[in-house]
Amino acid sequence: MPRCRLVAASVALLLLCGCDKDPAESKQRWTDQAVPARAPIVQRWYTQDQVATGALLYRAHCAPCHKDNAEGTPEWKKRDESGKFPPPPLNGTAHAWHHPLKILRRVVRTGGIPLGGSMPPFADKLNARQIDAVLAWVQSHWSDEIYAQWRKQDRKAR
Repeated sequence: MPRCRLVAASVALLLLCGCDKDPAESKQRWTDQAVPARAPIVQRWYTQDQVATGALLYRAHCAPCHKDNAEGTPEWKKRDESGKFPPPPLNGTAHAWHHPLKILRRVVRTGGIPLGGSMPPFADKLNARQIDAVLAWVQSHWSDEIYAQWRKQDRKAR
């Protein structure tokens, strides 16, 4: 019987020690860290500030061709009348996620013309920080699964 009292007293002490914390604070911490079962835990290279800046830059420089939500041209795999490839989707449904970050940066900086596309170079319009912000916005549209696959390829390319 004394052992039961000791266990009960220990449990009561543990409960009392937890009472000095705000339950909402504990719940917030728990839900912020909780992820669904089998969901990949993916740490992205960019910040939300970069995504916000990138949204503005994307709208000004990229959306006229790649569309507002990065959906690109439906027939992006077929050459147009001039023999060029039209703007592909950048939302994770085309080939952009197959390229490491250094290649994505270079394509934005130097353009897509050397690759058979018609994208102009942006080196004279966007600095390196702005290019990263645009790429952050683009990658924020990629699913965690696509981003995780891209991340593996990007690490191999370093």
